[in-house]
Amino acid sequence: MKQILNGRILTPEGWLCGGSVVVAGGKILEVSNNALHVDGAEIIDVKGGDVVPGGIELHVHGGGGRDFMEGDEEAFRVAVDAHLHYGTTAIFPTLSSSSPAMIRAAAETCQRLMKEEGSPILGLHLEGPYFNKAMAGAQMPEYITPPIPTDYEPLLTEYPGVIRRWDAAPELPGTEEFGRFCTAHGCLPAIAHTKGEYEDALRALKAGFTHLTHFTNAMSTMHKEREYKKVGIVEAGYEQEGFTVEVIADGIHVPAPLLSMIYKIKGVERMALITDALAVAASDATEAFDPRVIIEDGVCKLADRSALAGSIATMDRLVRTAIQQAAIPAADVYRMTSETPARIMGVYDRKGSLEKGKDADIVVYNAQQELQLVMQAGNVVCSK
Repeated sequence: MKQILNGRILTPEGWLCGGSVVVAGGKILEVSNNALHVDGAEIIDVKGGDVVPGGIELHVHGGGGRDFMEGDEEAFRVAVDAHLHYGTTAIFPTLSSSSPAMIRAAAETCQRLMKEEGSPILGLHLEGPYFNKAMAGAQMPEYITPPIPTDYEPLLTEYPGVIRRWDAAPELPGTEEFGRFCTAHGCLPAIAHTKGEYEDALRALKAGFTHLTHFTNAMSTMHKEREYKKVGIVEAGYEQEGFTVEVIADGIHVPAPLLSMIYKIKGVERMALITDALAVAASDATEAFDPRVIIEDGVCKLADRSALAGSIATMDRLVRTAIQQAAIPAADVYRMTSETPARIMGVYDRKGSLEKGKDADIVVYNAQQELQLVMQAGNVVCSK
């Protein structure tokens, strides 16, 4: 049993000062305004830090020098462990556009690791390959294709509860059928890497596409065709309340003023923060997993500098960027790294907030938003 004391605790009702969080068996036993020591509990004094729910990573390609596209257990374990040390306590491993064989290998690994007690892995996220080639960015072009039912139907059928999210461009033929099949099989379809118009977004929304991947990146926005203005996916994301969005809050993919604007329009309930981190994140690596990619100016880019290619960010960097650069209130930033992702992915019954009975996934930040402690499933991963 452990008792966290002397911190400012973020609860669903707001900040609680002078209380405590008691955990045992990987679960939260109590969140209380009582700071009296519990008999037999190991005391964790957080010295005035912010005690908040652990970060839930919706979109991450790798870390610690390994990429989830490798598909094997070692790569998964190394990448996940790397991010656990930076404030992520639950994770949806992400594959860039891949072949069905590569997806199957990763799904097998993911399924096996998800069964382990207290596993931080909550399911697989497939970013592609059903994208618009003109908006491919750093995606592998040889894999990009419109939705192919004979590929996606067996995968979603054979791995129920494993493939939890799948991204596609709504303007492609067969995307609406793909979206409906995903939702029928417990998989969230999301819009990404698209040149679609506003009307494409509305059709996709009706087919179950309720989420926008790395919002404002690799998607169409308002533009002119001769004398007329055409409205894109970005504007649909702002205007339609049915859409949730995720934002790469590294301060580069989405500059701080834009990060602030998205927050003001979408609100904390419909906006999640993500890293979109590549294998070089949380590592000393100087070269990217993808040979086409370089690391420069604190971000990953295609070598010809035609596009950004993912980030090197970790969860704690998202927190600092959103609070210190975009001036978003700390409580809302912490919610956008925990509660909102949990709600988007349907795991809020056990993740995303500090409440009795939920998983003991807890992180502590000091007043400068520097990470002080990470607890995952009741186990202290790191402490400073």
